[in-house]
Amino acid sequence: MADAKVIPFDDDRDRSRAPGSPGRGSGDASGVSGAGRAGGPRTGGQAGPGEEPGPGGARGARRGGAGRRSRLTAVSGRRPEPVEDAGEPSGQHGPDAAAAGAGPEGSAGADGSAVRRGAAGPAAAERPAAAEEPAGLLERVLGTEWEARAAEGLAFLRRRLTGEYEVDDFGFDEELTDQVLMTLLRPVFEKYFRVEVRGVENIPADGAALVVANHSGTLPLDGLMLQVAVHDEHPADRHLRLLGADLVFVLPLVNELARKAGHTLACAEDAQTLLERGEVVGVMPEGFKGLGKPFADRYKLQRFGRGGFVSTALRAGAPIVPCSIVGAEEIYPMIGNSRTLARLFGFPYFPVTPTFPWLGPLGAVPLPTKWTIQFGEPLPTDGYPPEAAEDPMLMFNLTDQVRETIQHTLYKLLVRRRSVFF
Repeated sequence: MADAKVIPFDDDRDRSRAPGSPGRGSGDASGVSGAGRAGGPRTGGQAGPGEEPGPGGARGARRGGAGRRSRLTAVSGRRPEPVEDAGEPSGQHGPDAAAAGAGPEGSAGADGSAVRRGAAGPAAAERPAAAEEPAGLLERVLGTEWEARAAEGLAFLRRRLTGEYEVDDFGFDEELTDQVLMTLLRPVFEKYFRVEVRGVENIPADGAALVVANHSGTLPLDGLMLQVAVHDEHPADRHLRLLGADLVFVLPLVNELARKAGHTLACAEDAQTLLERGEVVGVMPEGFKGLGKPFADRYKLQRFGRGGFVSTALRAGAPIVPCSIVGAEEIYPMIGNSRTLARLFGFPYFPVTPTFPWLGPLGAVPLPTKWTIQFGEPLPTDGYPPEAAEDPMLMFNLTDQVRETIQHTLYKLLVRRRSVFF
């Protein structure tokens, strides 16, 4: 038994190698497990005759028989536990060590030995992927910038709780409008009504402007959509300061939200103050006459009052931008008006629609019509003398000019519209 030799199953492949190649010993068959094939140690960590100890020779002596374990692995097919010495990479042992040393995870030494570059093996390679999986899930659910948005949200809450935010003398809270109100209205604007905005560049990038629009829809949703259109579609992200009726500022909760959103009472003093500050002011001269008109009179402009908005624009020297809104007339088709209930609740009208009040709160859901908002070319007023604001004929002519521009634009948009809902 002293002369017996252990030959692994892959000895035929080793025999096919050319004599004297780095993968064989000096004619000794026991080089299968020694330094002759992979530069590793023999069973006892000793180099064979005529062989120099490879880089793994000293390690093999310290391990006490790593070469034997490599042969057992080749026979049993089981992967040994990786053994690494502190401070230096481990060598490969076994029949395929030289081939593995030439791959991307290893390099062949000067004597043909294979030296690993510190690859951690398949099990360790799966661990980083498992660690990154929660982050990938959060990014898919919340978006790639969820951490920045979360930090902004926490900072916003801290400022609201500590009172570190600013409002102007009209109650306009710009941060609350941008972060909360616009965020709530934007899905209605983009997904529900699918508003198409045209000519928003006619609103100046800076300085004052007076936007004059038609009013309809039973409930003043057109004013809110107009505010989103100016803020989101204008290149300068300008804020529209709407002039509202008295009823808006006496209703609980509605009063506070209107003030926070930058709206104010429809009076000449407030409008002129805002224009002199360089704000974009919005006015709907039809008022409740346009908002509560029956469905049979849709898209027929009502009287524009006495032209007070023209006088305000003349005093401030602000351009007048006509605006036409198509789509709001059909959200609540008003087929009747209960005057008794209107007097009982103190409303200018009490609408009766095909769904309200028959379906209760469900009848208050607007129909998903397709909207178009078009801003016309501005009408300049800075060329008039200061006393022009007191000229009734001039105010009447300018008022009629703005009204006719809006009316003709409405007719053009209606002709081009394919459907109420598409």
